[in-house]
Amino acid sequence: MRKGRAALMTATAASAWQRLQTSWDRQQEWYMPDREERFRVMLDTVEAVAGSAPRVLDLACGTGSISDRLLRRLPDARTTCLDIDPTLLTIARGHFAGDDRVTFVEADLTDPGWTGRLPDAPYDAVVTATALHWLDTEPLRRLYGSLTGVLREGGVFLNADHMEDGSAPRLNAALRTLHTGRQEQQRREGAVDWADWWDAAARDPLLAAATAERFALLGDPRRPRADAGRRDRPTLTRWHIETLLEQGFGEARQVWCSASDALVAALR
Repeated sequence: MRKGRAALMTATAASAWQRLQTSWDRQQEWYMPDREERFRVMLDTVEAVAGSAPRVLDLACGTGSISDRLLRRLPDARTTCLDIDPTLLTIARGHFAGDDRVTFVEADLTDPGWTGRLPDAPYDAVVTATALHWLDTEPLRRLYGSLTGVLREGGVFLNADHMEDGSAPRLNAALRTLHTGRQEQQRREGAVDWADWWDAAARDPLLAAATAERFALLGDPRRPRADAGRRDRPTLTRWHIETLLEQGFGEARQVWCSASDALVAALR
């Protein structure tokens, strides 16, 4: 009887964390309807370079969306999930509870000593998605330079983020207009946006304490930053490719793109 109760409690907890993981995925997909496609290409590249049992650093992992897909596709992989956000790390830890293939590290990527906290470096691959656009140009340049010391020779870095090809502004504008129209329709149908998701997180019993900590540590993501108009963030895919090469990578290229986003791969 006790075993049955314990199994039921474990299943209930797993279901709760899966609910939160899914809610994050749905919110992100409202902004990026092709999100799964970029993940597919990312994991294709990891497997092509590093094989079926890679050691992977999931950089600014959030809720662990990439690691979740990585481990379902490549069950012999191992991943280090690194982030600083208490809310998103709480979901990731709950989602991967009991999975010894996953290790967690709390670190600030703007701290010069962050690489010293990694347990399994050098890695076969470093992956990240929709995260590094929060960094200004110079901190991001320094981060790219630090990654050459985190990857093994021949390892791959993959960054899927908000990057544009500036050579086709009219096409970009037309596609943005189409996407915005679809988003507006989905909102009328009940789609959850960024602010809605954080409102729900602040009320959720599983996340309320971590979300209060997040707001104190990193600010309330529902409110614009006071320095938002003074940020210096690179937006062109070309900048990312050129900077990765300048910082010591041997090859770098775009391997996937949409009108507003791209996936850049760089070989150590």
